[in-house]
Amino acid sequence: MNRTQPITLLICALGGEGGGVLTEWLVDTARHAGYAAQSTSIPGVAQRTGATTYYVEVFPVPLAELGGRRPVFSLSPVPGALDAIVSSELLETTRQIGNGMSAAQRTLVISSSARTLTTAERMQPGDGRADGQRLLEVVKAFSRAHHVFDMGAAAREAGTVVSAVMLGAIAGSGLFPFPREAYERVVRGGDAGAPEKIGKMAAASLRGFAAAFDTVNTPREQAAMVSRLLDTSADESARPLPLPPAVAAQFPAPVHDLLALGHARVLDYQDADYAALYVERLARVLAAERAADPAGADGFATTREMARWLALWMAFDDIVRVAELKSRASRAQRVRGEVRAGEHDIVRVYDHFKPGAPEFAALLPAALAHRVTAWDRRRATPWAMPLKIGSHSVAGMTALRLLASLRWLRRRGSRFAEEQALIDRWLDAVVAGTRADWRLGHEVALCGRLIKGYGSTNERGKSNLLHVIDHLATAPLSDGSPAARATAIAAAREAALADEAGNALDAALVRHGAPPRPVKAQPIRWMKRPPQSAAGHRT
Repeated sequence: MNRTQPITLLICALGGEGGGVLTEWLVDTARHAGYAAQSTSIPGVAQRTGATTYYVEVFPVPLAELGGRRPVFSLSPVPGALDAIVSSELLETTRQIGNGMSAAQRTLVISSSARTLTTAERMQPGDGRADGQRLLEVVKAFSRAHHVFDMGAAAREAGTVVSAVMLGAIAGSGLFPFPREAYERVVRGGDAGAPEKIGKMAAASLRGFAAAFDTVNTPREQAAMVSRLLDTSADESARPLPLPPAVAAQFPAPVHDLLALGHARVLDYQDADYAALYVERLARVLAAERAADPAGADGFATTREMARWLALWMAFDDIVRVAELKSRASRAQRVRGEVRAGEHDIVRVYDHFKPGAPEFAALLPAALAHRVTAWDRRRATPWAMPLKIGSHSVAGMTALRLLASLRWLRRRGSRFAEEQALIDRWLDAVVAGTRADWRLGHEVALCGRLIKGYGSTNERGKSNLLHVIDHLATAPLSDGSPAARATAIAAAREAALADEAGNALDAALVRHGAPPRPVKAQPIRWMKRPPQSAAGHRT
C-alpha cells in the first residue's frame, strides 16, 4: 500500500440503489477508524436515464500518525488513477472502463453481473441486449483483479438494498485498512453492544453485507493460502529484498512492485553499484514520462515496463551467472523436492555444459576477446568444451563456486561493455520517444520483450531491436508523426515475436517505410567426404 497517496474508489450505482447511503457508510467507517476521508458525487436522474457516481478518497495513514497534518483530497476521479471501481450494473461498469477510468495494472473492479436494460436496448424490435460475455471480457482485460457476482440476487435473498451488498464487497476486497467490525458498526448505527436492539432494516443490511463479504473475501483468502504454500518451497534467493526507502521515495507507487523485483535482481546479479546504475537509468525514464504525462493518467506504464525489461537485460546470462545459479543451496533443495528424495536418500546431479570461445571471450578485455573470436571463426568447426560436472560432489561444487566467484571479472569483460552500450542506445530511444509522445516511448520500451534467451537467439533479438530503433523510432519516414511511429514500432515488435525466422518482421518494416533487415553472411564450411570402400560404399 502506498502511504503517501490516497486510496481512490469510484462507486457507480443506478437511481434509487442507495449509492449515497453507501458513500456515507464508507466515510463514517473511515472516520470512526481514525482515517481522513472525503467523498464527492455526481447525481444522475433515475434508473438508466443517467449515471450516478460517487467518488471516495481515504488516506491510508491514521490521523494520529500525521502529527497534525491533513491530506489534500481531489474532488473528481482521474482516469487511469483509480485503485478500485465498484458498480451495481455490468454495462455501467464497462461504460466507466470505456471512459478510461480503469487501468489494467492498477484498478480492482468489483461489479454486479446483473443487468438493468438501457433505453436503447429496450427500443430494439428483437433482442437488443448487449452481449454479457463480451462485457465480462472487457472487465477482465482492463482490471488488475476483478470480482463479478449477482449483487441484485444477493440483496433480494437478504431482503435489503444493493448498497449493503456493495459495502460488503468493498470490505471483503481489503481495499481499505479497516477491519470488518468497523464496517458492521456503521451499518448497525454505531450500537455494537446491543445486537438484540438492531432494527429489521439494519439486520437485513448486515445479512447482505455478510453474503457479499464472503463472496469476495473467500477467493482472496484461498489465493493467499496457495501463495503461502508455494512460497514455502520457493527459492529463497528468488524472493526480492525490500525496496530501499531512498529508492522507493524517487518513484511513484505504481512502479514499486516491478522496481523492487528489478532492483533485487540486478543487485543479486552484480553489486550495489550496478543496482544504483539501474535506478539511475530508470529515473531518466520516469523524468521523461512525468514531462509527457504530468498527471500520471497512464499509471506510469512506461516506467513500469522499463523496470521489468531493463532489469532482465542488465542481468544477462553468462557462464558466471549459470555457475552461480547451479551452485546455490536452494537449487539442491529444490531438486531433492522434485524427485521426492528422503532424508537419507542419495541424489546425484550431473550438469552438462558446452561453453564455446564466445563464452570465454566475454570475460576477456576487448582486444584479447576479438583475437579469440577471430581465431574461432577461422576454424572449420567452432570450438567448444563439453563438460559433465557432478554438482553433488565436492570437486564439482568447488568448480562451480570457483567459476561463480569470477563475478568481479564480468565488469572488465568485453561483453559487459558491449551490453551496456546497447542498453544505453535503447534507453536513449525510450527517453527521446517519451518526451516526443508518451505512446511512442511506451512502444519503444515494450521492445525490451525482444531480448530473450541466450546465444544466437539473444543476438537476433538485440539485432532486431536496434534495427527497429534506428529505422522506425529515429530515421525519417514518409509519415514521421509520433503516432505513426508508435503504430509502426508496435506492428514490428509483434511481428518479430510471432515469427522467429524474421519474415514477418521484414514485411512489417517494409510496410511502414523502413528497410528490411540486412542479410547476414553465413560462413561456408567445407567438410571432407568420408572415404569409400572398393565396392563404392562408405565405411
